[in-house]
Amino acid sequence: MFRDPQCGCCEEWAKHVRAGLNHEVAVRDDRPMIEVKAALGVPRDLSSCHTMEMAGYVIEGHVPAREIARLLEERPQGIDGLAVAGMPLGSPGMEVGGRVHPYQVIAFGPTGLSVYASYPGSQ
Repeated sequence: MFRDPQCGCCEEWAKHVRAGLNHEVAVRDDRPMIEVKAALGVPRDLSSCHTMEMAGYVIEGHVPAREIARLLEERPQGIDGLAVAGMPLGSPGMEVGGRVHPYQVIAFGPTGLSVYASYPGSQ
């Protein structure tokens, strides 16, 4: 996982992925994030604070571990990766005071963008 060294939520998301997938996550902050995202083909409007490569896929932002597991199990055609744009409250790594904003996990690839999963918010 590549991250900005000034961002703390990235470490929290890495813990979530380690626990949810029982998979080690190596954390790197030695490359400019804009370069990482460009090299991995992350669509600009889906950008977030960290980017991970896993099993041939790109995972951008606060994607829940269960959606990553689903992607790895199903391996759907035409998907290069998953993204949660921005840093929505309540997404993994962004748990703050029990508040949850609605957000979507977006699949991206050569055929464009599509909603992979939706998470409703709470009051």
